[in-house]
Amino acid sequence: MGLAEAMTEARKRGFDLVEVNPAANPPVCKILDYGKYLYNLAKKEKDTKKNSSATKLKELNFHMNIDEHDYGVKMRHAEEFMWKGMKVKLQLKFRGREMMHQDIGMNLIRRMRSDLSQIGIADTEPKLIGKSINLMLSPLPARKRVRKFSHEDGPAQDGESHDSKPEKAPPEPAPAFNGNK
Repeated sequence: MGLAEAMTEARKRGFDLVEVNPAANPPVCKILDYGKYLYNLAKKEKDTKKNSSATKLKELNFHMNIDEHDYGVKMRHAEEFMWKGMKVKLQLKFRGREMMHQDIGMNLIRRMRSDLSQIGIADTEPKLIGKSINLMLSPLPARKRVRKFSHEDGPAQDGESHDSKPEKAPPEPAPAFNGNK
């Protein structure tokens, strides 16, 4: 169809003549609503941006003398972030004379790396930068990730308890002392 014919046909229908592929020989045009066409293009672009998640970085800070429970909590957080596909930066900070015991800090960072090895892999070896040791972890592919510290199922539901102990009845009150034996 010629250009003049296409233009008159588009006007007759109340639409626009839009050039879809200018590189083709002859160029390809369509008769359609140009506003709706632009809206659909923007919508497609937005959907592709939504599906391609940008790499996010989460940072967890530690100190050398961390308690075992606190260590577990931090590991659960790191595991959860990597489970969602985020990178994790572990940073062990030294305070004051703790710099004298860098070997203990390095052992702790290596322990963290080995504890998270089922869900993520270290990008580089741990590095001492200033007064802290840094380690960057990237998540493994989704099908290879295995959780160690937390599980997908959350807390008990419907009042169920995971305890194996039966519930005790409340203790009976002690008899009142009246002064006589």
